[in-house]
Amino acid sequence: MTEEKKVPEPVKIDVDEIFRNKNPRLYRLLPGFILGYIKRTIHQDKINEALENYKDEYGLDFIRVILERMGIDYAVRGEENIPRGGRNIFVSNHPLGGLDGMIFLDIIGRHHTKVKFIVNDLLLNLRNLEPVFVPVNKHGRQSTEYARRIEELYRSDYQVLYFPAGICSRKQGRIITDLEWKKNFIKKAVDHKRDIVPVHFEGKNSKFFYRLANVRKAMGIKANIEMFYLPDEMFSQSGQKISVTIGNPIPWERFDKSRSLAEWAGEVRKEVYRLAEK
Repeated sequence: MTEEKKVPEPVKIDVDEIFRNKNPRLYRLLPGFILGYIKRTIHQDKINEALENYKDEYGLDFIRVILERMGIDYAVRGEENIPRGGRNIFVSNHPLGGLDGMIFLDIIGRHHTKVKFIVNDLLLNLRNLEPVFVPVNKHGRQSTEYARRIEELYRSDYQVLYFPAGICSRKQGRIITDLEWKKNFIKKAVDHKRDIVPVHFEGKNSKFFYRLANVRKAMGIKANIEMFYLPDEMFSQSGQKISVTIGNPIPWERFDKSRSLAEWAGEVRKEVYRLAEK
């Protein structure tokens, strides 16, 4: 895979266009005031202002500019555990839903210039981050093409960053924690002989976010409504200091036939949360 340096055309976030492309039928049904509310909630104007102000920054450079602008600082424990060579899969819990991903890339990107993050394809609307994103789309006609690109990534010499939960943490009882981790990263680690590096992020979203998620679930609504509030949650973290802990790499050979892929994924998840206890 070749490193992309710059996306030529200027791009802005356009809620109307996103809905038209992703779900035309839903877009026709949505009244204007709902679309307006979504635009305010995701801070469309603020994001577009940043995209305009830093339109010549891409990938890791863009992330560093945004973290600095937001006044985000972070402390890393165990940074010496980041492998300086080899091909690895860095996996982490996902408490914040956006900011943790940018910090994740910044930390690993200070040790490796060739890094890629597997993300929801919606995030490709942030074209400044295309150089460090590889999209995944589990549904739809293009899913085969997405799978091909991900397989190509694992075969490459890029370091791979991944949130195995897929979505950010939810409140379960009194605990804020990831939902079940998907097992696919274990299979890829074995298939491509990549060690796994566990990473833990401290952090949480607002009480409103977790209440909305729980109410939505209790009502039987499958649509991830709370997702629209993640940009607002990210902006609310401005000025905060985030703690990150990096554990010892787990050799891919450990993932033998003594357990299923799902069980191994659960074990790595436990290891990530043990880092917080240490």
